[in-house]
Amino acid sequence: MQLLDKLQWRYATKAMDAERAVPADKVERILEAARLAPTSSGLQPFEILVVTNAELREKIKAVAWNQAQVTDGSHLLVFAAWDDYTPERINAMFDYTNDVRGFKNEGWEAYRRQLLATYPGRGSQVNFEHAARQAYIGFGAAVIAAAFEEVDCTPMEGFDPAAVDEILGLRARGLKSVVMLPLGYRKAENDWLVNLPKVRRPRAQFVTEVA
Repeated sequence: MQLLDKLQWRYATKAMDAERAVPADKVERILEAARLAPTSSGLQPFEILVVTNAELREKIKAVAWNQAQVTDGSHLLVFAAWDDYTPERINAMFDYTNDVRGFKNEGWEAYRRQLLATYPGRGSQVNFEHAARQAYIGFGAAVIAAAFEEVDCTPMEGFDPAAVDEILGLRARGLKSVVMLPLGYRKAENDWLVNLPKVRRPRAQFVTEVA
């Protein structure tokens, strides 16, 4: 119930208090929740940029419909997906898994060969879209973790991804921005949404029981 209470508490914060910073330990736990999120084949095909630089955030705000949370929050998380699945990236994750676990498994190696025979040939756009969906899994984990930490956040797709990529130098790293998450604390007196009821479809319209 505690988690559900926190999820009832959270909302897409419209006004953040620029004078309040989120403590570093809370930010780290939110990032760790995203890092621990599941991804297809365990490839983790995305990265998170934690942007605190004021000048960079002003530039990002300008290409994000001038949404004030970008600069009024204390941290801006940018979720950036791989622009493609390459053999090098796939092999690196499989090799890392083997190193961490300390052994090789033939079934796992057969799965590696299957991915190498499939993913790189699908085309970069298909692969990027797949990687972006994985980024959203981590993004969802971060949103939930922020609520648990009683840190406000604003899920944000309203920005020019190509412009953000340019500002943060993502292209050179083989990444493309997908979604952003400003972290901060609500400024209730300036936020029209803060006291409005949360609106979600009733369970009967949302969940179908298949017995």
